[in-house]
Amino acid sequence: MGGKNKEGRSTVYNEITSKEKLEQVNKENIQLEEDFLDYLASIDRSEGTIKQYKANMHVFWCWNLEHNKNKSFIKLTKREISRFQSYAINTWGWSPRRIRTVKATISSLSNFIENILDDEYEGYKPIVRKIESPADGAVREKAVLTEGDILPVLDKLVAQKRYETACFLALTLYSGRRKAEICRFKVSYFTEDNLICGGALYKTPEKMRTKGSGQRGKLLDVYVLAKQFQPYFDLWMEERKNFDIHTDWLFPKCVDGEFTDDHIGVSQIDSWSRTVGNMLGRPFYPHALRHTFTTSLLEQNLPESVVQTIIGWESGDMVRVYDDRTAESQLEQFFGEDGIKQTEKKELKDL
Repeated sequence: MGGKNKEGRSTVYNEITSKEKLEQVNKENIQLEEDFLDYLASIDRSEGTIKQYKANMHVFWCWNLEHNKNKSFIKLTKREISRFQSYAINTWGWSPRRIRTVKATISSLSNFIENILDDEYEGYKPIVRKIESPADGAVREKAVLTEGDILPVLDKLVAQKRYETACFLALTLYSGRRKAEICRFKVSYFTEDNLICGGALYKTPEKMRTKGSGQRGKLLDVYVLAKQFQPYFDLWMEERKNFDIHTDWLFPKCVDGEFTDDHIGVSQIDSWSRTVGNMLGRPFYPHALRHTFTTSLLEQNLPESVVQTIIGWESGDMVRVYDDRTAESQLEQFFGEDGIKQTEKKELKDL
């Protein structure tokens, strides 16, 4: 966990937490953490949410250990919460959004104590929410990537015979899916039986678990641009034969040089992303390609409602959030030297 870097969208991770520090944390605070996380699991919060809450609490515990005499969470004052916020901004260089995220976690812990542990801590009053947070807003410039930026990287990966990494990058580029979702794709999703719209799209034969509330997340039909993705898929499939890989997971986990029957985790995605970033010459994060995918579909004149369906958003507002087109580029689609252009909405089979 750590502070910011003004160059691109990278983040410098300071050593705020460590095993040694956590072993010294006030035992009452650790017990509160364990009880809180057990409670979150009992009300069906997702594993990812629980993991993030735990990481946020560990950051706060380590600050409290080193800068606040390892004080019991129950006895914290508003002044001390304010000092934590000031330290995170001025020393760690956190963004307002990062501050709000961690404060939301410890505020939820406060509410848990008030509402669930009230028989043990009678009279306890939450104080975290009373401390005003810094104004929200992005402090890092969004890294806008186009398909034209990524294609040379794909060419380099193929030239270096890094077919699995190329397959990962192409799948992310042509599906717009998140890291955890990329991990769970299967080989059997990419057969002729799963082609739709004249062969333009692969549609998963089963609903995939995507980000959402609960242990199962949100189950969605997932789509991949077939013609664009196919060459990289085929190269990886051929390579898999050389490795004698039989599991249906598209990206099987490798342990001690041996492929297993389990799929990779996000740590492998992060490793591949660093490789891509080195080739790009700037920090790369897979979520940027969610923007790229959305923008590319809109640039090809697909209706927003179709883009919304492909990505699985409940609201059309999300299409606009991920649309990286400038106002001028949008106008150029419909206006030229002769005035208003005659344009037609494309269909998926035209992609």
